Amino acid sequence: MKRAAVQLLALSSTTSAFVGTGGNSRFAASPLNTATSTIYEADPVQATKPSGTSFLPEETVERAKAGNKFEKVKLAKDPTSAFVDVYEYARKIREGEMTWEEVEGADLDTRLKFVGMLHRNKRTPGQFMLRLKVPNGIINADQLRFFADSVEKYGEEGGVLDISTRQNIQLRGVKLEDAPEIFDGLHSRNLTSFQSGLDSVRNMVGNPLAGIDDQELVDTRELCNALNDLVSLDPVTETRGNPQWANLPRKFNIAVSGSRDDYAHTHINDIGLQPCPHAETGEMGFNVVLGGYMSIKRVAESIDSKMWIPADRNSVVTLSEAILRIFRDESERKDRQKARLMWLVEKYGVDEFKAAIVKEVESYDRGVKICDTQPAPTGAFERRELLGVHPQKQEGKSRVGIHVPTGRLSQKECRAIAHLAETYSDGEIRLTVEQNVILPNVDNDKVDALLAEPQLNGDSRLKVNPGNIVGNTVSCTGAQFCGLALVETKANADRISRKLDEMITVDRPLRIHWTGCPNSCGQVQVADIGIMGAPARKEDPETGKKLAVPGCNIFVGGRIGEDAHLALDPYKKGIPLADEELIPELIEIIKNEFGGVEK
Repeated sequence: MKRAAVQLLALSSTTSAFVGTGGNSRFAASPLNTATSTIYEADPVQATKPSGTSFLPEETVERAKAGNKFEKVKLAKDPTSAFVDVYEYARKIREGEMTWEEVEGADLDTRLKFVGMLHRNKRTPGQFMLRLKVPNGIINADQLRFFADSVEKYGEEGGVLDISTRQNIQLRGVKLEDAPEIFDGLHSRNLTSFQSGLDSVRNMVGNPLAGIDDQELVDTRELCNALNDLVSLDPVTETRGNPQWANLPRKFNIAVSGSRDDYAHTHINDIGLQPCPHAETGEMGFNVVLGGYMSIKRVAESIDSKMWIPADRNSVVTLSEAILRIFRDESERKDRQKARLMWLVEKYGVDEFKAAIVKEVESYDRGVKICDTQPAPTGAFERRELLGVHPQKQEGKSRVGIHVPTGRLSQKECRAIAHLAETYSDGEIRLTVEQNVILPNVDNDKVDALLAEPQLNGDSRLKVNPGNIVGNTVSCTGAQFCGLALVETKANADRISRKLDEMITVDRPLRIHWTGCPNSCGQVQVADIGIMGAPARKEDPETGKKLAVPGCNIFVGGRIGEDAHLALDPYKKGIPLADEELIPELIEIIKNEFGGVEK
């Protein structure tokens, strides 16, 4: 019996030079479930890799020994073990040697996250969310069909896809015994899920209009792919899973913005690269902002690092590597709530942290020069919309943004989008942090035909021109799959946004974000209106007593783009989630704060 997906064959074709270039050329495409005799095994080179812990200085290891429970789990057995163990567990389950319940607890709920598998033990025991890495949010039709095929066996309700707020894809319902087949299929298609969870560098967010926008300052595609390779491609074996970054103290987010619109939301990332020309030379580069993040204990907006770098691959990768090295070795290993980059920058002080980064970069001797922050572009600029039909810089071409309600895609909808992409955009599909999709490079003389397609009309949930509220609603996973969520978000968000669009008129897109808990995966602090799951009480009409009910806190006034701002304090607290309670509150906020007019 042959081992799947490791033959030295040519890669499957991609839709452009930049689509899916974050993969591994050692793997060749193999269709899902083509032969029952196929054995899916870990690449033998995975077992030869050094441990992630071996890259840590002795002092860091000593702090980890006295650290939090996650640090002790990583020391007991290295995170890189998951690169091999997941294949072995899957084999034993398939062959009846064990069940998923017999998997070591620390592997099941912690180490498997280093291959992107997050066990949903509270909602769907024995099934996982599989988080991918989709640099710059660019996929193609073949990849999207593969995603749908991968979850089809889990049913229409459980086997779904989510577009995340990091331009990423999450597969729902995956079982451990099926994971290796999906891994090999991903690798053969220039994608991976390795190092996408827990203490890893997460998906590289870039400009969804890269290469097609006349207002573009930097094409982010190559940079996002290079950064993805830095953190998840082992340079020695050229396979996915880079042990150098396999034992970080906490997760780490990087966003690369390509225009003044800042579609990447650099202000809420650990590293944010904001395009800006050098004032004296005119060379295009990036002002670097640091430390933005959201968590249950603290929400922080990124700060000026006082650094500017040229917008070339060498500078971007080198600076990021330097920051990551210092973060990996020096950040907190005991209190996870203080292990994000912002805390380390504050411990150093901005000037001192800059000096440490400059020294680190110089030690690499790659010719990278770090300058002081440059004056940001001035003059009037309004952030542009991504949904709908818009001209590209290429003559005769348009981009078409399609709304995906709350980012949730069924298998049928995945295949519908894949069909539209193959028919109109040469197979290319782009994801946005607003959880929608863009078809680029549509011929202008074919736009009307695209807009008339049944997949975008009638009872289809996919629309090109949704309402100002429906089209700008974002949601985290919610209680359907996430054990941390206090409330269900996606179904509530979609239903309530549609009711609001029917009841009130606003003259601009109104961004309403939902998140199920204070971790704020739905990023409520950046929204015009943010709805966060929270305790609430409602009077029982029969007894007159206040009873606990699903509820929320409401945030108002977040901003994105050049003038980004986080709404850190709740506007209202403890509002019951029932439509008859929440909708009137939202209508009043929309009228008072955003000029809404009731219909």
